[in-house]
Amino acid sequence: MRRTHGSPVNVTAACAAGALATYALGHTLWYGLEERGIALAFGILIAVGELARWGGRGESGPVVREPAPLGAAGALAYALLGECGGEATHHGVLQIIAVVSAATLAGAVPHVALGRGPSLDHLVRRVLTVGFAAICFQPLYNSGGLEDLIGLGPLYAVWLVLVLALTALCDAVLAAVLIRARTRWPYGPVLRDELRALVGIGSAVGATGAVMSLAVAVAGLWALPVFSAPLLLTQLAFRRYAAVRTTYRQTITSLARATEIAGYTPSGHARRVAALSCAVGRDLGLSEADLTVLEYAALMHDIGQLSLVDPIPAGATALLPSAQQRRIALLGGAVVRQTGVPSDVAVVVERQADPYRDQPLTARIVRTANAYDELSRLSGPSGVLTALERLRLGTGHDYHPEVVESLSRVVGQGV
Repeated sequence: MRRTHGSPVNVTAACAAGALATYALGHTLWYGLEERGIALAFGILIAVGELARWGGRGESGPVVREPAPLGAAGALAYALLGECGGEATHHGVLQIIAVVSAATLAGAVPHVALGRGPSLDHLVRRVLTVGFAAICFQPLYNSGGLEDLIGLGPLYAVWLVLVLALTALCDAVLAAVLIRARTRWPYGPVLRDELRALVGIGSAVGATGAVMSLAVAVAGLWALPVFSAPLLLTQLAFRRYAAVRTTYRQTITSLARATEIAGYTPSGHARRVAALSCAVGRDLGLSEADLTVLEYAALMHDIGQLSLVDPIPAGATALLPSAQQRRIALLGGAVVRQTGVPSDVAVVVERQADPYRDQPLTARIVRTANAYDELSRLSGPSGVLTALERLRLGTGHDYHPEVVESLSRVVGQGV
């Protein structure tokens, strides 16, 4: 789906984050660093976290909500730091933003040199969310108002958790806004996925940041390597998991190309159907898990044609009688089940030729996307309009009206 990287919302957010980071850096350079040793220690931790980052979601590969969890946890810990080794600290909000911004950029330099630097969204979120956490905590703590209000006992830890929860919520909302502006995906489902991610890596980052700040307050800077090691190991383990997931998808893509190599379907058909299906699934608000199933099923939807003695002309299954379409779909499902792919994918492949009222939504999407690609390719210069018209004429039995209208919106935006 076409993406609009220069949307006004993204540009505004980037300008706001850039202006805030620039002002903070200038202020800190002019007035100097408070507690240079503490600032250096946290800066190194954040930079190491960025160096160990993994990539975000590309056009292939799993979704990564926080590519540098160790860096994020270190930044939050510095924003929520009130004491070090039992002695009060005096760094303010602007110094926190300056140190976090400089360390994040320093850790990103090697990745930029290798052509896989962090996205602008990642940098914007890091500056704005850390600034939000620091504003919520530092002025109240440094003025003594926090101690007067709740003391430094158990309620202090509760206050940290509350600040972290608000920060995580703001980060999720900001991330959803930036993704919506960049991709035009519906805001509600995107925000839902971001909030769900808070239960996983988001909670780990927040908990580690809170524990770090509390540990440093008691034990000093020696607590940083002790409490950052588990998250770093988890980060490296997930990096390997992400690599396995990427390889798994590449394997499915290669298997899907078997019909093209054998001459049963046109070149690129499976990839086009998969891209279109995912775009329609996004538009209809499917979750990330359902989108993964949808993508795999769309890639493998024609694999049943390998069981045919003679190829179908142009691989156009949408023009076949219903009985033959269902036979190919069932053969495809049987093949998919032998590959070790999750059974949900096989179900979608098997049921793609059923009447739409009997299909799950994912199967409805695959059938509609497949028919659109085939009909638009076979209809000449007016292929897009002709294909959409024929799909609308088939909404009484073959294609779900809501899916057809969603596809029409997606095609209008560009795929």
